[in-house]
Amino acid sequence: MDAAAAEPAGEYVPWSEVSPDAARRLLIAAVEAFAERGYHATTTRDIAGRAGMSPAALYIHYKTKEELLHRISRIGHDKALEILTTAADGPGTAAERLDAAVRSFVRWHAAHHTTARVVQYELDALGPGHRAEIVALRRQSDAAVRRILADGVAAGEFDVPDLPGTTLAVLSLCIDVARWFSVAGTRGPDEVGALYADLVLRMVGARPAAAPR
Repeated sequence: MDAAAAEPAGEYVPWSEVSPDAARRLLIAAVEAFAERGYHATTTRDIAGRAGMSPAALYIHYKTKEELLHRISRIGHDKALEILTTAADGPGTAAERLDAAVRSFVRWHAAHHTTARVVQYELDALGPGHRAEIVALRRQSDAAVRRILADGVAAGEFDVPDLPGTTLAVLSLCIDVARWFSVAGTRGPDEVGALYADLVLRMVGARPAAAPR
């Protein structure tokens, strides 16, 4: 799956928030080009060509290549924050919420690994203002995960001596899935999500659920 990957009914449809169709096609083409060649090695001509348009057509929808990257990054980080805050604010114990957060976050990074690589690894190519905006979103995502961990510690569910360091470790583990995931692999997004959720719960010393009687 890639930037245009389909989702099951009722789930997020990639780039559905981008209109008109020409702007969406250009954005998808930019994701593919940035993921394949890197932001700095990609030209606006490369992007327009992938979208089946002339270079001049790109500037009707995006003033600069950096504006395109910012739009991609903003949408991706908004989605990441939505996934994590939904889990953090959801029902259940801290362990259940952490499980939900990791499963969903990893699944998104696997199912949309092309997009996620651009969103997560091209941050330094953004201009100062746009970069500050995205960093602020990352801090909110960090806070959502840290809140779950803190709730688990307070409830006696988790053994986490270093909340900031563990939060960073959890997020880094999830994000790195975008770097290596391949549709040709033996595990799909759901399976990787389940594996990582189990690993993270073990990492924080989560108490196993009581066996049903």
